[in-house]
Amino acid sequence: MTRWGRILVAAALPVLGAACVSNTKVYDDSVRAAQAATAANPTSEQVQADTTAQARATLSQYQVASLSPGQRPATDSLEGGLWMQIDRAEGKVRTAGNRINDPALNAYVNGVVCRVALTYCDNIRTYIVRQPYFNASMSPNGMMQIWSGLLLRARNEAQLAAVIGHEIGHYLRRHSLQQFKRIRDATNGLVFFQIITAMAGVGVVGDIAALATIGGILSYSRDAEREADGYGLVLMGRAGYDPHEAAKIWAIVKSEVDAEQDEESNDSRFASTHPPTEERQAELTRLAPVVEVTPAGDPLGRDNYLAALRAYRTSFMRDEIKRGTFKPTKAVFDGLLEDGYWPALTHYMIGELYRTRCKDGDNDEALAAYERALSADDPPPETHRALGLMHRKAGERDKARAAFTRYLELAPEAKDAQMIRFMIQGAS
Repeated sequence: MTRWGRILVAAALPVLGAACVSNTKVYDDSVRAAQAATAANPTSEQVQADTTAQARATLSQYQVASLSPGQRPATDSLEGGLWMQIDRAEGKVRTAGNRINDPALNAYVNGVVCRVALTYCDNIRTYIVRQPYFNASMSPNGMMQIWSGLLLRARNEAQLAAVIGHEIGHYLRRHSLQQFKRIRDATNGLVFFQIITAMAGVGVVGDIAALATIGGILSYSRDAEREADGYGLVLMGRAGYDPHEAAKIWAIVKSEVDAEQDEESNDSRFASTHPPTEERQAELTRLAPVVEVTPAGDPLGRDNYLAALRAYRTSFMRDEIKRGTFKPTKAVFDGLLEDGYWPALTHYMIGELYRTRCKDGDNDEALAAYERALSADDPPPETHRALGLMHRKAGERDKARAAFTRYLELAPEAKDAQMIRFMIQGAS
């Protein structure tokens, strides 16, 4: 985002503050009613029947789209003008340097998008962006962005489908159009289109910091979020995915947000527009059992998901470390370990996280993490190199030489092999 773009967005925030607030009664009342009924007599069949009926009635609302497949607004309408602005911004997204163009990964993610979107598949163009934050977005013109941080955090295909379905829900109900109308009503026309232009491609072209400001404007109302959640559940169920996974992905986000607050950082991009509240998780949990699921093979898609990410997991985790936010990144890695994902690699990355922070006691923590990595199956060869570097720094030449030698045995063609051989000679 340009300097003037930031100024325009910042200037609009006080005016738009009221526009970002909406009536939460419908959303909150449904959650409280279910909680109260269950608390009164959690084993009562009548309460269970009433709760199920209420959940089914809630889900019945999420069946109608405001946009037909292939529909495009008239160019002389507000929506048409908005689409043209976003179309121009999409050109930047298409050629962005941090767009991931790998055909295999794009084919896999697009397959999940089309499975969830059904008849709207041809309307949606998906771009995978290398940014180490949990984020996905859907523009009014059908441009969807999925960030690498989301792919790292989701545990299976069903959880990815839950987020995709949520974003498609925003798209089908034209929630972003509603937000942009509020912006237009609160500003003059020139400022409105300048703000839209400034916001449309943010993040993809590298201006991550601007998202914190934009989140204040684009944060959907509670009702819009509730509606997108409902559509997400319905869509993932129709695609054959387990709807219980929706609440789980939001729990993953919440653990990271809690860690950010503990570190007094404000680095959560997606959470600024999609707060992972306990109420949201409770509502998703309440609705999941009554979602109609169409049988379509594996309802989780864990194996396919891990296979699709295999070539990227190391680089995505390194990107997380480069964020420079220790506690949130540690929460991401700890969550992967708790769920049994890539133990050796994750322990190694935790070691790297401590090593690069360099606070008192971090060397010991790093060494312990590297040792845990080596005790797990299929540890990265780089673990031996990391140990060698730490032993070398501590003046432990024999240990350093042994670790470096083992690294070269496992990775003889490594790019840094010549440098490591030089270090071995220096340790002799």
